[in-house]
Amino acid sequence: MLLDIQNLTLGLPGTARPLLAEVSLRVGSGETVGLVGESGSGKSTTAKAVLRLLPEEASVAGRVLVDGDDVLALSGAALRAHRAGTVAMVHQDPRSALNPVRRVGDFLVERLTRTGAVDRRTARAKAVELLGAVGLSDPERRFGQRPHEMSGGMLQRVVIAGALAAEPRLLLADESTSALDVTTQAEILALLRSLREQRDLGMLFITHDLHLAAAFCDRVYVMYAGRVVEQQDAERLFTHARHPYTRGLLACSPELGDTERALRPIPARPPSLSDAFTGCPFATRCAHAEPECADWTPEPLPLPGGGTAACRRLTDLPDELSLTSALAKRSPA
Repeated sequence: MLLDIQNLTLGLPGTARPLLAEVSLRVGSGETVGLVGESGSGKSTTAKAVLRLLPEEASVAGRVLVDGDDVLALSGAALRAHRAGTVAMVHQDPRSALNPVRRVGDFLVERLTRTGAVDRRTARAKAVELLGAVGLSDPERRFGQRPHEMSGGMLQRVVIAGALAAEPRLLLADESTSALDVTTQAEILALLRSLREQRDLGMLFITHDLHLAAAFCDRVYVMYAGRVVEQQDAERLFTHARHPYTRGLLACSPELGDTERALRPIPARPPSLSDAFTGCPFATRCAHAEPECADWTPEPLPLPGGGTAACRRLTDLPDELSLTSALAKRSPA
């Protein structure tokens, strides 16, 4: 297994609950795994843990294995090599990754030469090759341009080229298409899929869009309040979601075309780090919570079709239609 996160728990001083609580997640070579959930659920923190980009004051337990090596135990040269070559990350806003007064080609050359594997002349030729590989026309001219001379979609391709510069085995895509229009988004997704197939990349794809995750990913993990609450094959998760939170996300997601289904928002607000829980963190927003849920420690329970869901009432939950109706009866706070 390329990436194997085992019971990762991350805490910070002054917070009422952990940022991450016993998160377990796996990504294989050539596999795209989705990670979805509301803002603040812990998606980006999970990805940053793979690079060990964590606050110095954080308390960490569990393991983050990449190719069998525990990233949390790496330091010095070994950690630098891991960040420079094994894993790469693509962020939501490409402009935040690029210096506005430097050429985009300099960004790529710097990425290539920092490893010490190539000289600047070889790096320049490789940078032009990468710009062409990610679908930019006239890569020689693009090499000399600055960020303000390129569109958002073009810049996202530049950042992807930078992520691929050191030929990583694992790509972390953190909301890498959410700031793009739908046409450009489709082009970037097609590019990522093609690169994954060509290079046998493992990919962790972080998004707010559950429909996009179901269409693009092989498997999907759903996070809530720092925990994984459900994980299934993407197609099955979309059609047979079991956790009330996953169903709630689907019930409030708009669809294209004519539909009579009304959008049903999840009641109340997502929890903050000042909210502490003695049991299921979703209990206060769940239409099917019972008093016992407030004391039930979440644990992943196996699903008949494969995957897991962390819900005490998993065996007696109603079907999705009934859940949608129940959600509609609850008024948002």
